[in-house]
Amino acid sequence: MNSTPKGQHPTSSQARALAELNDRSREIFRQIVDSYLTTGEPVGSRNLSRLIPMTLSPASVRNVMADLEQAGLIYAPHTSAGRLPTELGLRFFVDAMMEIGDLSQEDRSRIEAQVRAGGGQSLESVLADASQLLSGLSRGAGVVLTTKQNTQLKHIEFVRLDPARALVVLVSEDGSVENRLLDLPAGLPPSALVEAANFLNHRIRGRTLGDVKGEIAARRAEMERELDVLTARLVEAGIATNAGSGESRQLIVRGQANLLEDFRAAEDLERIRQLFEALETQTDVIELLTRAEGAEGVRIFIGSENKLFSLSGSSMIAAPFRDGTQKIVGVLGVIGPTRLNYARIVPMVDYTAKVVSRLLESGR
Repeated sequence: MNSTPKGQHPTSSQARALAELNDRSREIFRQIVDSYLTTGEPVGSRNLSRLIPMTLSPASVRNVMADLEQAGLIYAPHTSAGRLPTELGLRFFVDAMMEIGDLSQEDRSRIEAQVRAGGGQSLESVLADASQLLSGLSRGAGVVLTTKQNTQLKHIEFVRLDPARALVVLVSEDGSVENRLLDLPAGLPPSALVEAANFLNHRIRGRTLGDVKGEIAARRAEMERELDVLTARLVEAGIATNAGSGESRQLIVRGQANLLEDFRAAEDLERIRQLFEALETQTDVIELLTRAEGAEGVRIFIGSENKLFSLSGSSMIAAPFRDGTQKIVGVLGVIGPTRLNYARIVPMVDYTAKVVSRLLESGR
């Protein structure tokens, strides 16, 4: 949103003003927010006097709007006589005033059907379908973050490229293949690559890389009795290359084109270009979604509350999902303009995360 004041945490005076809002002020503020979320356009005192369910003159409405502006909840874009909510105002609305509706049975059935339709496919396919589903339901971009460390493994191989480097080839049960470069210990004989692969292949099938790494660490002495020192180092290096590294994080984004429909002006197109660049580089998106992983339920990030959306004026609604051990293994959500339909999308994201969790719990 243009010209929106920065800093989304209210000052002590603002906090008092928010707490002291009377019913009349709350209703006018609600109408301003509702109008913005519906149309994206500022609304003026004359229209507000007709919208609110109480008799107030445009002059009285203007007085209330002045108080709301003083509290940092609304602002006037450019020279418009109308008002829009600030990001602080949107945060106040979401936290204190928003009434979250329940999903219709039609939406629930659609989410269940589309997510479960991929139940026999790979985990990546299921999550890609969930991302596409959220994009279609919200008309925003659907995002999913998970980690390939949670993928069940089938086979590992070490392929020597030159005396100092090898390629680690990981094949998962779902058929996906991941390659990583590995620096080799000096003086490592060719036979060590075969020995290390055989040692791991006896232990990895049907298990995650994280599980294997934990077992190797717990049974280090046993491994060192079976293998020579250099081969043991190769085993540890091979699984460390993938387990727990930032590269194991997998981001799935669907429906970026939907965002263009809500950013039509030239300056808006520049802002959406910046958001697209952030989605392309992924780093900031992954960092933000990682923060949402620690939440018990749905998290809402609005505009400049975070670095990713500080320039593009966007928001994200996200919720974590779990595997059969109730461990959080990823997060999914929706990115869109700050005038997202929060009341509708929050339960949608929450329910989709629960469906994905149930699917993972049942082993698909």
